[in-house]
Amino acid sequence: MIIVVAALEFATESDRDRAVELTADVQRLTREEEQGCHDYCFAPDPAIPTRMQVYELWEDSGSLAAHFEHPYYERMASLLQGVGIVNSTNQAYLVERGESVYTESGDKKTGFFQD
Repeated sequence: MIIVVAALEFATESDRDRAVELTADVQRLTREEEQGCHDYCFAPDPAIPTRMQVYELWEDSGSLAAHFEHPYYERMASLLQGVGIVNSTNQAYLVERGESVYTESGDKKTGFFQD
């Protein structure tokens, strides 16, 4: 799995809110229609009014690479270009293993990835 994490900074809170509104359909369509996409969320940061947090979860490198060639990627980029982004950071992480944060009974785990 590949996790993409990003933060987009906007000139104003209203620019950020407009970006969320404009991209909602593309986010949904990407999740529903692009093979290998498990999650694709561009959401307002509740603590920083001019920031949008991005979280993407892709099955593998091939599905993420295909996303960059997909019309939805181009549409998202086009929508975001006109809404006042002043800075962005992004990073992709290869996840080789994952596990729940809680036990089957719902308790918090105290250790992770121990065999």
